[in-house]
Amino acid sequence: MSASPDKSSWPELVGVMATPAATQIAHDRPDVAVEVLPLGAPLMPDYNAKRVRVFLDLYGIVDKTPVIG
Repeated sequence: MSASPDKSSWPELVGVMATPAATQIAHDRPDVAVEVLPLGAPLMPDYNAKRVRVFLDLYGIVDKTPVIG
């Protein structure tokens, strides 16, 4: 599968382990930075079109759909 410059969310990664999820996002959108964070981490409420935040549960599994922002 080639990079997807228009892709902005990854609902298919909910339930996936952190490393494969981050790898897939980086493959799909090499132009964005991937931030892996625990669910409930304190965040600045800023929008960044060059960032995808990946929220993990206590077991290192993606808990919420990763999205650009």
